Amino acid sequence: MHQIVTQIDIAASPEHVWSILMDFPAYPQWNPFIRSLSGVAKPGEKLRATIQPEERRAMTFRPRVLTATDQQELRWLGRLGFPGLFDGQHYFQLAALSNGYTRFTQGEQFSGILVGIFISSMAAATKAGFHAMNQALKNRAEANGEWRMESGGYGGYPCVARTHAEITGNL
Repeated sequence: MHQIVTQIDIAASPEHVWSILMDFPAYPQWNPFIRSLSGVAKPGEKLRATIQPEERRAMTFRPRVLTATDQQELRWLGRLGFPGLFDGQHYFQLAALSNGYTRFTQGEQFSGILVGIFISSMAAATKAGFHAMNQALKNRAEANGEWRMESGGYGGYPCVARTHAEITGNL
């Protein structure tokens, strides 16, 4: 088995980050790695995903949703050919941090008899794609101003506050 894991902290609530992740029709607007995603995020359902690591061909596949826990985790299993040949269990995990941020983890666990053959040629591009998506998700989540860092903070710790528009309801 081979695993790729990436993380990024996002200045937004898990609820907000989750809403972006679940807005599949908007993926082509912001996601440089998962170029399109469609279907229902419900265990047992199949999605249609098109991924395109930088400088690589796009690949479309139909993974099965394993887990879809609101504001916590989306996990699916994609396969090349039959089970055990080349399987990828892809996941997004969200964890609320004490400062009001969200830690976003994206990873994939690869297994199967062909992993040893393919992983060396795809690991770097896949990891770069994860990082690019993580940064794009962060940019999108933070761009609308749902949360922002306040300078100074309290007792040397940063504070997170809602924007004026959100507090007043003038969105």
